[in-house]
Amino acid sequence: MSDAAQPTAAEVRAAAEAVKTALDRHLAAVERRSGEDDPAVSEAFNQLAAAAEVYDELLYDRYDEVTPFEIPGAEELPPYAGPEEPNAISVLIRRDYAVAEPQRLLAQAQRVEAAEYDESGGPADGAAGTVPGALGVLFGEFEPDEIASRHKEFGLEEGDSTLWVTAAEEPAEPGEWLETPFEHIDPQGVVCRFDVSAVFDDEDADDEDLEFVDDTDADAAADDDEVEGVRR
Repeated sequence: MSDAAQPTAAEVRAAAEAVKTALDRHLAAVERRSGEDDPAVSEAFNQLAAAAEVYDELLYDRYDEVTPFEIPGAEELPPYAGPEEPNAISVLIRRDYAVAEPQRLLAQAQRVEAAEYDESGGPADGAAGTVPGALGVLFGEFEPDEIASRHKEFGLEEGDSTLWVTAAEEPAEPGEWLETPFEHIDPQGVVCRFDVSAVFDDEDADDEDLEFVDDTDADAAADDDEVEGVRR
């Protein structure tokens, strides 16, 4: 960041004061808690998380220093407000990959295309000759879970991933959401979510122990990354 774009010392100080105010509000909300899922406590928590994030960013930009605060994203879900007895659920999954070895990716896709050519007796369409085309061939041939378990074979490197389970009163009508499948997700309808990221590597990893916890303590691990899960 250039000197001209750096925050001023006064802005950093103001952000620190905002954190102090948010801390007081959070403590007051906890002391007045009306129940385990008191929305006032959740709101105060979110305000504290937002204030801490702003302060952390300004402190780093101005002084190249960091805070010890870490607010996991999975704890930022608002209180659940979906149906008490849902008749349908949706499972939303995002998995990120880096194309670490393009030639391996192309070679695998070309093998799939060649096998289809042998079976059909017709000419291959050459889609596997480019990285986008190769991705289309492989994801058209293999299930996403199989690609996830064999990603190194396909020249891919795992990035972050997340899985959300949302609840609904009734199942969606056939074709209802196909044009915009990832829009209109109500965070208050999320029953649980599980995140995997290298950002959690500094904490203990245990691929045998996946712990379901409340919004204030999401902590578990899978493989070499930590799996962070929140259940309502």
